Amino acid sequence: MKAKKQKEGDEVMASNYIRFDWAMKRLLRNKANFGVLEGFLTTLLQENIKIQKLLESESNQEDEYDKHNRVDMLAENSRGELILIEVQNNNEYAYFQRMLFGTSKLVTEYINRGEGYDKVRKIYSVNIVYFSLGHGKDTVYHGKTEFRGIHDGDILELTPFQRQTFKVDAVSQLYPEYYILKVNDFNNVAKSPLDEWIYYLNTGDIPDNATAPGLSEVREFLKLERMTQDELKAYYRHLDNIVILRDNIYTERAEGREEGRAEEQRLIASKLKAQGIAFEIISQCTGLSPEDIVTL
Repeated sequence: MKAKKQKEGDEVMASNYIRFDWAMKRLLRNKANFGVLEGFLTTLLQENIKIQKLLESESNQEDEYDKHNRVDMLAENSRGELILIEVQNNNEYAYFQRMLFGTSKLVTEYINRGEGYDKVRKIYSVNIVYFSLGHGKDTVYHGKTEFRGIHDGDILELTPFQRQTFKVDAVSQLYPEYYILKVNDFNNVAKSPLDEWIYYLNTGDIPDNATAPGLSEVREFLKLERMTQDELKAYYRHLDNIVILRDNIYTERAEGREEGRAEEQRLIASKLKAQGIAFEIISQCTGLSPEDIVTL
């Protein structure tokens, strides 16, 4: 069954391939499947990434029924840099702060007591989110730290000695970098290798002409037909849980909007009442009953 584009509230459709969030938890930790992750990260970071090892992360959750459907993976590339990958289905309101907490935690965890600050590891935070995060038109966002002069607008640069010592060209290269992929906002027209990956992340399927690094490994290793019956049952339960989670999120949004409208009407009625407007007119304008207006 081919995957269809998912709109808000639609069911998660099965496709020919295993969804990436499931694969992250169950399959991609196997060294034989590193090619999938390496291809994805090579495409996103635009440099050849070779995973040396996967590191343990306390926040990994192996429970199939974890309502947050949170997945963390911590990898290390050939330069010893740490890459934190998170897949998140839950609409967490403080997700931006959570990203900051994740990178800050890694900075402190992966430096030995007594070591100098020059030993702080470079960290990439890659966030694949299946919900609307913030307000923006793009589907992929990249964030990094720069220091800009408040008077002249110039960017603070490293000295030649610092460049040579730290082996980087810019201050921003010393700080964590963040990537956010808002895959549900993708319009399913794949025009680049990264688009091909986002198409797969969104739909669970792969464009027929896709050539992005790692997708050939997806075709080979992440086919549904390779799963056992027990694995398939667990996988479809996972898809059902995602549908339930989305329904809950949309219900909460709708209830929140309704509460906001009701509060706005009460505020309008209160202002009209203070101006001496007749209760009957206020009721007609706001939909509130005369009894409700009396209590304002």
